[in-house]
Amino acid sequence: MVPPTGFTAQLTVFSAAAMAFLAVFALALSLAAGRLADRWTSELARSATVRISAPQGQIEAQTRAALGVLQTTPGIASVRVLDKDEQQALLTPWIGQGLPLDVLPLPQLIEVVGDETGYDSEGLRQRLAAEAPGARLDDHARWREPLVRAAGRLRDLGLLSILLITLTTAAMIVLAAHAALAANAQVIRVLRLIGAQDSFIVHAFVRRFTARAVAGATLGTGLGMLAVLLLPDAPETAGGLAAGIGFRGWGWLWPLAVPLLAGFVAFWATRLAALRSLKELS
Repeated sequence: MVPPTGFTAQLTVFSAAAMAFLAVFALALSLAAGRLADRWTSELARSATVRISAPQGQIEAQTRAALGVLQTTPGIASVRVLDKDEQQALLTPWIGQGLPLDVLPLPQLIEVVGDETGYDSEGLRQRLAAEAPGARLDDHARWREPLVRAAGRLRDLGLLSILLITLTTAAMIVLAAHAALAANAQVIRVLRLIGAQDSFIVHAFVRRFTARAVAGATLGTGLGMLAVLLLPDAPETAGGLAAGIGFRGWGWLWPLAVPLLAGFVAFWATRLAALRSLKELS
C-alpha cells in the first residue's frame, strides 16, 4: 500500500537529511552565540579602565594616587599601569605604526580587573574624583551592552532557524504523504471494501514515513556533525564568533536530538495528512 521506493520515498529521505544537516549548523551557531554572549558578559563586566588626563607634570602623582585608591577598593582583583608600548599597540590600528607618542598628550591608562564579587563603580568614581581629579573610570558598559545584545539576538535567530527548519520538514512530509495517498487512492478504496479500517491505513503510512524521516535525519545529522568537526579550530580567546562555532563537551549530545525531533514531526505530520486525505476520499 505504501511504496517502499519511488519519488515520495526519495523526497522524504532527502528533505529530512537536508533539513537535519541545516539544523545541526543552526544549533551550532546558536550555542556558539550563547557562549560568546556569556563570555563577553563575564569578561567585560569584570574589566574596566581608568584614564588619567592631567598636565604632564601631574600625571605621575595622580597615577600614584589613583593606584592607591584602586588597591584599597574592595572587589578589585588587580590593577596594572599600561606602558608606552602597550598604548602604542592600542593606537596602531587607528593611527598606524611609528608615530612618536612622546609628542602627543596621551592620557595614562590603568587596567582594572574586578573579582567575582565586583566593586561599587559609583563609589569608586567619587573616591577617584577626590584623590585624583584627572582620573576617569570607564567600566565598558556602553560597549558591553550592544555586544551582548547582538550575540543574544544571533542566538535567538539560530533558534528561530531551527523552528523554521522543523516547519519546513513538516510541510515537505505532508506533501509527500498527500502524493502517496493520492497515488494509491484505488488501493485504499479496495482495502476499505474488504473491511480495512482507516486506523490501519493511517498506521501503515505513519510507520513508513516516520521511518524514512528518521533515516534521512540520521544521515543528515551525521554529515552535519562531521562538517562541524572539520571546521578550522580557532581559540575562543580570539573573541570572534567564528572562533567559537562548534560543539563543546556535552554539547555534542544536542545534535542527537535532531533525528528524534524529525521522527516526532514526521509522525504527526503524516498522521494529520493521512486522516485528512482519507476523509476526502470518503
